[in-house]
Amino acid sequence: MARVVTSRVTRRTVGAVADGAFKVVLAVLYIAAAAPLGRWLGTPAWLMVVSGLALLIGGGIELGYTRSRSMRTYTQLMIAYDAGWVLAALAGLLMAWQGRSAGGEVWMGYQTAAPLAFAALLVAAAPVRMASDTPVRGTAR
Repeated sequence: MARVVTSRVTRRTVGAVADGAFKVVLAVLYIAAAAPLGRWLGTPAWLMVVSGLALLIGGGIELGYTRSRSMRTYTQLMIAYDAGWVLAALAGLLMAWQGRSAGGEVWMGYQTAAPLAFAALLVAAAPVRMASDTPVRGTAR
């Protein structure tokens, strides 16, 4: 008798999908509103576009690997990404409060490099072995 294996959607899976989708939506916003957002943050519009493209790539890869990478890997990468995001935001704010003009560039620079690093680490991570990849006792493959 063969077992039917179904994939289970957990809160972590929903979180990983939501994280990837958020990056894609944010990417579209950065690209579509590059000039006004760039003026508001004190960054060049090209940096907003490049950051948007990096977020689009990172979010797309994140969505594409949801079923083939462990949620533990996703969780660790999301924690590291978000911790870096907070530190970059704080560094940018500190620079702005000190009257320096590079605060927005620091923040957007992080948002350009970090999604690509996240995606590269996700691609390099070991694939999760699905229960359906294991032969069921009594059946031949």
